[in-house]
Amino acid sequence: MQDMLDRPERELILVVDESQEARQKLGLLLMEHYQIRLTSEREALAKAREMPLPDLILLGLYSDYYLCRLLKSDPLLRDIPLILVTASNDTADEQLGFDLGAADYIVKPASAPIVLARVRAQLQLKGAADYLRDKNEYLELEIRRRTRDIQNLQDVTIEAMASLALMRDNPCSRRLRRIERYMIRLVVAFARQQPALSQALTAERITQLGKSAKLYMIDRLTLPDRILLRHAEPDETDLRLLREGVLAGRDALERAERRLGGAIDFLSDARDIVYGQHERWDGKGYPQGLHGEQIPLSARLMALVAAFEDLTCPHPYLPQVAPEQAVKQICADSGTRFDPMVVLAFVEAAPAFIRIARVLADAAAAMDCELQRLEDALAESIDLAGPLPD
Repeated sequence: MQDMLDRPERELILVVDESQEARQKLGLLLMEHYQIRLTSEREALAKAREMPLPDLILLGLYSDYYLCRLLKSDPLLRDIPLILVTASNDTADEQLGFDLGAADYIVKPASAPIVLARVRAQLQLKGAADYLRDKNEYLELEIRRRTRDIQNLQDVTIEAMASLALMRDNPCSRRLRRIERYMIRLVVAFARQQPALSQALTAERITQLGKSAKLYMIDRLTLPDRILLRHAEPDETDLRLLREGVLAGRDALERAERRLGGAIDFLSDARDIVYGQHERWDGKGYPQGLHGEQIPLSARLMALVAAFEDLTCPHPYLPQVAPEQAVKQICADSGTRFDPMVVLAFVEAAPAFIRIARVLADAAAAMDCELQRLEDALAESIDLAGPLPD
């Protein structure tokens, strides 16, 4: 059957009745106000699913409630209000209709004003429900959009700050890509081994820790090359500069948080990492001399990740350690330099660490950059020392 009237600006009503006379009578009554689609019970489901979907269904009922059940169980149609139009005035039938999801129940014969009033009432209710649903969907979409924008802003902030620190270290290095992947692998293993922390270490949290780890070199921005490039143990003067660098990095991240209006998770993690990564499990680190679980978890994780990176990354002044050997050295420091539980997670994640170290190994250009910085640093030291004696 074809539509009797095609008025897209009006609500569409599907009239279902086995009697052609009955559905045409209802159609003529409603067509002045609404768009109408007429059909028999045999074609009702197919016609109901045609686009555009009807705003209301008038279902003429003669025998059982099979078609009513069918329409209200269809996920595409179940939210469309349905009015049963029947000759039965049995209250049990009426109750069954409502139980199945009918919105109203009209007993024949019904006057035109009653039919029009019932139809109008259900369409108004549907309009209000559609408005609320559309508004909720819009709000959900807006929340998703703003969350995505905030996440993008965080990512850009991290990349900008991390890239600045990398320029101070080695702009040709793939260090930041390795660090992020190391941290994620380590936290995944740690969360698997520590069920009590699994709820806190969600997938989103793990991703955030990976990104925040990329800021771990912020404390190097204030350090001179002679400290960054030296391989000897630092003296007291150098230790003071190292502590000052840590404090400067922490303060910079705290100022960024204040500018953003309070604690921001990714900056808080980065601050804990920068301020706590040089602490040791046995309390012999700096700047505070914290020990054990006094050290934030993110910093304990970062301490191990940074150690593996430093051991396996090529340096012009130190021999490069093979990843497998780096694993052994880190395990040997369990309980002294590193949290034993973090080391245990590292043992599980070690194959992934080794693979990352090899796949994302620095190219020759990175070593050339290191050598040039070392040469420049030596030249600077000579200049600062004054003219050489004859």
